Amino acid sequence: MKSLKTIALFITASLFALHVTAQPKKDIVDVAAGSKAHTTLVAAVKAADLVATLKSNGPFTVFAPTNDAFANLPAGTVDNLLKPENKATLAGILTYHVVAGKLNAKAVLAAIKKGKGKAVLTTVAGGKLTGTVENGKVILTDAKGGKSTVTATDLEASNGVIHVIDTVLMP
Repeated sequence: MKSLKTIALFITASLFALHVTAQPKKDIVDVAAGSKAHTTLVAAVKAADLVATLKSNGPFTVFAPTNDAFANLPAGTVDNLLKPENKATLAGILTYHVVAGKLNAKAVLAAIKKGKGKAVLTTVAGGKLTGTVENGKVILTDAKGGKSTVTATDLEASNGVIHVIDTVLMP
């Protein structure tokens, strides 16, 4: 009987250890900072003073534009936004890419299906993003009608999830 308790205790401890080690240890900022494709986004998050927010418990869903997405903005836009006097504008743009809660790709697709082909997501900036599926890809449409394609999904973080997008969304 004693050995049965020992085995049960060992199995329980092993499952707990597996669960703990399976949890992502990096938060959203750390995951983005580890990506060579998101150096502009990380610089912008720092300039907007949003690091502490995106390192908090969340959970958050971040639609993360790549460096190429920022490079496609009109010439001088990024440099202008990174200036201290434009911190509030930059923060507004960046928080327009964040949704409260953890929506993995499966949840986003389910919301689009439930919405009969579209899902309206409210960002932490208070704006709306509309998710649809076109040619098998999730497309986000911003308030100005700009479209961004989700190019990678479900980059897990300890406080949420990141989906990579190919365009900077505008509130």
